[in-house]
Amino acid sequence: MNQYHRKRIVCGVDFSGAQDAGRKIWIACGDILDDVMLISECFPAKDLPCSGQQRDQAFRALRVFIRKKRDCVFGLDFPFSLPRALVAEENWEEWLGAFPERYTSPEGFERQCHLASNGKELKRATDVETKTPFSPYNLRLYRQTYFGVGDVLGILIHEKVLCVLPMQKPHDEKPWAIEICPAATLKTKNLSFPYKGSGGDRRASREKILRGMEKTGVLKIGNSSVRKKSVEDKGGDALDSVIAAYATFKALNHGLTHETSAPYAIEGRVYV
Repeated sequence: MNQYHRKRIVCGVDFSGAQDAGRKIWIACGDILDDVMLISECFPAKDLPCSGQQRDQAFRALRVFIRKKRDCVFGLDFPFSLPRALVAEENWEEWLGAFPERYTSPEGFERQCHLASNGKELKRATDVETKTPFSPYNLRLYRQTYFGVGDVLGILIHEKVLCVLPMQKPHDEKPWAIEICPAATLKTKNLSFPYKGSGGDRRASREKILRGMEKTGVLKIGNSSVRKKSVEDKGGDALDSVIAAYATFKALNHGLTHETSAPYAIEGRVYV
């Protein structure tokens, strides 16, 4: 077994900053069995205890879920930081701590980032390397970045109940979180084609992607319910959570470490 298998569970989280985030956030959980991950659960955040469809309810329930899974690595689908040119602080933790006062709304976050970058949509080094689709403050992504950083990472780090890699040292008694991007992961497997939507062709694409992920030999679907949800969810969120779990398991296999060098120590790293 790989020396970095200090965790026994992997959870992939397809995140959303929408008002009905409880319906759009999906979570896939898998057990690590030697060099294989068995996906045993896949569900929307509204199904978590004391959760609901509304954003605040879902975020609160998600934080509780993360806190309790100390033996887990979470792969979260939102940017954990900004390009270095937009970070005034000397380290990521200081930037995270200043985030709530600096950016008081998602719209203000998007506006201030564009002002600071003279209207350009800058990318982090890891975005360029892994070919993620958007800048962290792009119109299609800024809400995910804002709420993910402010309402998930920021609160859990403030409570000292989570380790975020590679910016922090891994701690065995806490759950770990890493940044993933399903779209970037699919590119590495030559499975990048349209799969979100209600048409029969899109459903066929979701089936093809799931089969392609299984062909890697390291991901297994534990039951028919997970398979059904992954294929039938028209928005592709259920499937994205499974892809997120795969990328997280792959990163764990390759070894997750604390990085102190630029640019990753501040900008973060996307694991594909």
